[in-house]
Amino acid sequence: MLDIDIQHHRFSYMEEAIQFEPLPAERIEYTPPPQDEAKDRGWLGIALIRLLSLAIVGAAVYYSTEGLVAMFVLFILVVPVEKIFPRHRGQKVRRPLYKLDMGYAMSSPLLNLIGLIAAGIVAIISFAWLPGLMMRPVVAQIPTEWLPVVGFLLFDFVSYWTHRFYHEIPILWKFHAIHHSTEHLDWVSGFRAHPFDGTLIAPAFAFLIAAGFSPEITGLFAIFQIVLGLLLHANVRFRLRWLHPFLGTPEMHHWHHSNEEEAIWTNYGAAIPLWDQVFGTYYMPKDKRPSIYGVDEYIEPNMIDQLMYPLKGIGNPFNIVRHPFRSIKIGIKFYWNLMKQMKWVIFRPRGMKPPM
Repeated sequence: MLDIDIQHHRFSYMEEAIQFEPLPAERIEYTPPPQDEAKDRGWLGIALIRLLSLAIVGAAVYYSTEGLVAMFVLFILVVPVEKIFPRHRGQKVRRPLYKLDMGYAMSSPLLNLIGLIAAGIVAIISFAWLPGLMMRPVVAQIPTEWLPVVGFLLFDFVSYWTHRFYHEIPILWKFHAIHHSTEHLDWVSGFRAHPFDGTLIAPAFAFLIAAGFSPEITGLFAIFQIVLGLLLHANVRFRLRWLHPFLGTPEMHHWHHSNEEEAIWTNYGAAIPLWDQVFGTYYMPKDKRPSIYGVDEYIEPNMIDQLMYPLKGIGNPFNIVRHPFRSIKIGIKFYWNLMKQMKWVIFRPRGMKPPM
């Protein structure tokens, strides 16, 4: 168990397992632990990592070729546009770590299946369905022809806040950091994501279903969000700048991925920038373009270590069976701390940045 003293305030985090870091506003005198450094595994360790990665890709392709087909379609449709209208001239298709992202793409059916199971759990414990049930009488009064529009705005609203939580709450950021670890955005980089990162849209899905929207409409919103997310990573220069305040564009999302200080904690919206504008996280400077991507922490450039990265320190999962009552106590404490951090994110000062 890790205890951190900050200005005489002591946070008690989860025992033997998931540990909460202090809120950004409370990090004034906090010295973060040293970042992980590259592991020196030797040739045998490297060979084992590559073998395990190939096993995941092979199992995923055997399970379904959807990832392979999606990668091929994106290559055919997006790469020519990247070559004609490049955001970063000179960036090659075979840029650093492109094989890693292609591995994620081919493994996506299997990883998405794991993520779907996790998303179902998150949809329940997020309690997003509770305000959805409260909204149900109001939704029932909306004319049928307006339901898709209202549903889309609500889905985008909940997705905005979930995405923001994944950035601004340290324990959630560990999962989302895998997606942001890429230092080159293009047609295939959007596939790099931890399977539990797919839980981002689970609360929005649960909210709309509970509010009375049909599963078909809600499912279309989710699919649209995923496909759009892949396209927004493309290395494409978007020239219609007058559309930036009204439409999610690759340039807006590139700023979201930028590791430049002024761009941190910005542009959480995907389809539209409305909620970023309302809640003060919109960032689209007119006189510069994003040029630096990635994250500050070191994350090993292979699939196995990246999948394990957010799970470091959790301990033996079988302890849940061995010590069920203690596990319930830890789970309640974890959930309570998570709610406190979500509250802080919602009410933090506009324009605030994390300590660098």
